[in-house]
Amino acid sequence: MSDTGGYMRFFPYEQPYANQREAMDRIHNALVRGQDVLFEGACGTGKTLSSLVPALEVARERDKTVVITTNVHQQMRQFVAEARAITREEDIRAIVFKGKSSMCHIDVGYEECQALRDNTRAVVDAERDRDQLERRQRELLAESQDGDGSAADARSAVMDELESIEERLEDLEEQNVCDYYRNNLTGNTDDFFGWLFEDVRTPDEIYEYAERQEFCGYELLKEGIEGVDLVVCNYHHLLDGVIREQFFRWLGRDPEDVIAVFDEAHNVEDAAREHATRTCSERTFDSALDELAETDDPRSEHAVNVLSAFHRALVETYEDSFGFGDREAIGENWTDVPIANEDRRDDLTLAFLQRYSGRGIDADLEAAMKLGQELDERYEEAYREGETATRTECQTLEAAAFVSAWLNEGSKEGLYPVVSVTRDAGTDEVYGRAELYTCLPRQVTGRLFDDVYATVLMSATLQPFDVTEDVLGLEDPVTMAYGLQFPADNRRTYAVETPPLFSSERDDPDVQETVAETIHDAVRMTPGNTLAFFPNYGEANRYADRLEGRSDGTVYLDEPGVAVEDLRQEFVAADDAVLCTSLWGTLAEGVSFDGDAAETVLVVGVPYPHLDDRAEAVQEAYDAAFEGTDTGWRYAVEIPTVRKTRQALGRVIRSPEDVGVRALLDRRYSRAAKSDLGKYSVNSTFPHEEREDLIDIGPEKLKFAMLNFYADHDAYGEEQPTP
Repeated sequence: MSDTGGYMRFFPYEQPYANQREAMDRIHNALVRGQDVLFEGACGTGKTLSSLVPALEVARERDKTVVITTNVHQQMRQFVAEARAITREEDIRAIVFKGKSSMCHIDVGYEECQALRDNTRAVVDAERDRDQLERRQRELLAESQDGDGSAADARSAVMDELESIEERLEDLEEQNVCDYYRNNLTGNTDDFFGWLFEDVRTPDEIYEYAERQEFCGYELLKEGIEGVDLVVCNYHHLLDGVIREQFFRWLGRDPEDVIAVFDEAHNVEDAAREHATRTCSERTFDSALDELAETDDPRSEHAVNVLSAFHRALVETYEDSFGFGDREAIGENWTDVPIANEDRRDDLTLAFLQRYSGRGIDADLEAAMKLGQELDERYEEAYREGETATRTECQTLEAAAFVSAWLNEGSKEGLYPVVSVTRDAGTDEVYGRAELYTCLPRQVTGRLFDDVYATVLMSATLQPFDVTEDVLGLEDPVTMAYGLQFPADNRRTYAVETPPLFSSERDDPDVQETVAETIHDAVRMTPGNTLAFFPNYGEANRYADRLEGRSDGTVYLDEPGVAVEDLRQEFVAADDAVLCTSLWGTLAEGVSFDGDAAETVLVVGVPYPHLDDRAEAVQEAYDAAFEGTDTGWRYAVEIPTVRKTRQALGRVIRSPEDVGVRALLDRRYSRAAKSDLGKYSVNSTFPHEEREDLIDIGPEKLKFAMLNFYADHDAYGEEQPTP
């Protein structure tokens, strides 16, 4: 093992886990060289400290700042706990950063907040100038009374200036200000910063402390973040280019001075895609046209000309797509309308070009953009001057910017044009939106990874590493993988050869009976709770109904759109219960069912996502971007699906003492079926060490295998079930 470089001073516990010291050493060496790291580690690997400890050491050595980020709330709490433990051993300054919307005491948006801060700062500056001038005029008055003739003339000039400041303050006092931010500027914040850096404070703690002191905690965080050793934040602080630029400026760091650590990094692909995607709703165009109708600027005619043509084209495009009964079937979720064409521009663009007439699209868009910018400046000034109670957003500017992007970028590689429709629950109105969907996340992440000093991407499901490298745009990263470190005798992982649950076979009564009976057997043989994941909520509902008549314990059903935390707590408190949920729901990752919360986890079927036009577009983009047979299918569908399955399996066996069974109910998972199922088999998509853990078993034998396993661990007590 190479020299540790002193990083163990940041390790807060007595001894590292097995393999944790090796992982820290390898990550330290990679970061010293400025390399990116892909780090897969199962539960028990200690991924957070394995990444954080060497990153902090390299940051200390090289004058960098460590930014660790996640999109999972539970992991944010874990980061805070680990950072607090580190501060007990080594003096570091750490801040937990959250978005403004969750920390604002008066609940205003970004633009309003900016205007309020500018107004408040102007008022405070004017008051300080007034106070200085008042002190000066008193000094000059005393000097003139002592016989200094020049002092009288100077005092007269000061009085004139003071009168001007007073008039300015009268105007400013009519403007909107933020009292919390005013207290930041005028109060003594030393106690706040002393309290902040005494420990690692959560955003909720900061909000509550600042509320009691009537400070703006978010702005104080921005002020205090410069020069810290460690920042804990959400994905969007790094993946959104505009926010990232501001965030690094608050840190007082250039990108090359940042070591970025991504937790749950298998989610970065989708998160980057989401941050890069641009949308504009029909209602934005409606508001823009209303805004322009009230504007007497001559450029409004040109702006209306281009925006109304796009608006009409958007409405007619989705209206023309409706067949009999389609409009009535539209619900409150966004539903895509296919518009892409292989041999020409998309239907919305073609409809827009057909409906537009005038002096030229570029000229009209330029007029709309310039007018929108001026209107936006007027709205900000009106808000600052107190003429309006809220800061109006310029809809013309937003709509014009989107149309410009649609026309100029819509045909670029990796961008997919989409029209979607939804129904307003309040008005029952159907309306649409246009969207430039980003298929290639590396267009976002590749630049980020190039700019920062180094990154560590960690997850329990990052393999295959070559795919992660391609998709995210990493160049020759260091890769490492560590499997479960817990006793192998405490777990069994079965590939149960129930019939393959192809979508065409799911309604077969014989298939359903075999699967339902196998699930029932697994639930009966489990000496506690069973967690069952299905390809979707519909299948979860189907088998929950079938279990109701067979299971002696309680059957819980997780349903879409329903808050799941109360259901989870009720399930965890139960005994001999089964919880049926979708693998694409919120319980499949980031939530632990350790101890006796759940002893068995089942994944029923291979839960491929719904393959809509977006998914097809991503596959085509991957096929075009990367070489290989069926690359799009493998990169965009099969590997993400198996990663989801692996995440679900990881909900149990969370400590060395945990005992449990993990079972995959579908023949496609078995080793034996690879020869006859061919490309439909997913066994080889699992990492080698996990394939070695899988035991092929027939559905009729699962109950006996589980009975023997749990009996060997004395898990049943005195009441052993009968197979």
